[in-house]
Amino acid sequence: MVLNYQAPQEGHRGLIAEMLRQSYAELLTTEPACWLPEVAKWEQFDQEVFDHPDTVGACVFLSSLGARVVGFGSYDPRRAPEFGRVEHNCIIPEYRGRGLGKLQIREILRRLSARGIHTARVSTLSGAWHIPAQRMYVACGFREIRRRPWACDPHQTVIEYERALDPTDAR
Repeated sequence: MVLNYQAPQEGHRGLIAEMLRQSYAELLTTEPACWLPEVAKWEQFDQEVFDHPDTVGACVFLSSLGARVVGFGSYDPRRAPEFGRVEHNCIIPEYRGRGLGKLQIREILRRLSARGIHTARVSTLSGAWHIPAQRMYVACGFREIRRRPWACDPHQTVIEYERALDPTDAR
């Protein structure tokens, strides 16, 4: 399967926030106290992507299968060259389980490496809903480096991962 990547401006305002709402719909329903406050953050991020195409927007890409946008990836390179962060890696629910999230992660790693960044970092939560993300990061070569409490839910921790980058990642 081949994903095509394009600038978010080839989509429309609201698209990124909508994909995040679709992706987290279950958690918005089952854990509203923790997840409903995220909706405003997603909408703000969406707005920043379109308002600042040369900064925030340059670190986001839409992923398409044919003409259908199926997700997006984003990253934060501001701590370069020490490390870059994998931020949102979103595949809409109907396209999950096909390896598309891994393809997006590889594209993010390629972009970070092309910027001369030495290490990629990413985090996810420890809850059962996040197990697919945990497995994906390990499958992409990340290793767990620490866990810390998650302020919203004392039963979960934030798992932080790290992966060294090399010039072959830039290809």
